[in-house]
Amino acid sequence: MVKLKKVFQRKENKYGLSFETYDLLIKAIQPYMSEDKYGLHTILSLYYDTEDYQLIRHSMEKPRYKEKFRLRSYGVPNENSQVFLELKKKIQGVVYKRRLALNYQQAQNYHQNFQTYPLITGKEKQIQEEIDWVLARYQLKPSVLIAYDRCAFHLIDDEESDFRITFDANIRYRKEELDLLKGCQGKLVAPEIAILMEVKAMGAYPVWFTQILSQLNIHKISFSKYAQTYQRYIYPKESKSVIKQEEKLIITQEKAKLSQVI
Repeated sequence: MVKLKKVFQRKENKYGLSFETYDLLIKAIQPYMSEDKYGLHTILSLYYDTEDYQLIRHSMEKPRYKEKFRLRSYGVPNENSQVFLELKKKIQGVVYKRRLALNYQQAQNYHQNFQTYPLITGKEKQIQEEIDWVLARYQLKPSVLIAYDRCAFHLIDDEESDFRITFDANIRYRKEELDLLKGCQGKLVAPEIAILMEVKAMGAYPVWFTQILSQLNIHKISFSKYAQTYQRYIYPKESKSVIKQEEKLIITQEKAKLSQVI
């Protein structure tokens, strides 16, 4: 069973890497970092949003405060697998995450009956109340499923350090079968990015790491898996749908005018 922090805060920076640059980077950080005990694993995130995608549209406006809600699993779950209800907030560049660990069937029951579901007592009750408030305020429903294959690295001498690096490959999405039990298959979100590196830290990077970034000419990019999926594959379809509705309305109005003339 995966044991992860339930509450934490950090800054996250992202970098797009080619396979060649990735190989060079891995060799360069080996004296300082090692892969965590989970090795290469698949992460599935089912994002929840409003009918008109209010959360992701607001997030893309780059406000001082934004939030996302998702159901996450490490590997394709079954009904008894541990999953996480996650509320992710970003305030002035700092990411705050709240999560509840429960099994998949409990997670499904919770989303459907959260206002009366007696899930948590004690220290985690506040986390549940925050999640309850978001679900009630926005009336969220499953929006898109995003999966990717990840390996993570931590400092050799300090596994508990806030400084971590993750590498995500094969970032994919699907809009149908929005159920984690259905597997991790999907279409690539950004085929031009071989590896997405995320550097997670609260303070400054170690000097040796900034030197490596400079030597390999690696620069930050702005990349949100959910936002990219919305921009590339959901919003265009929404726009076409709106245009078609407007065209139908115009045709109907013109026919009405024509019938009056006749």
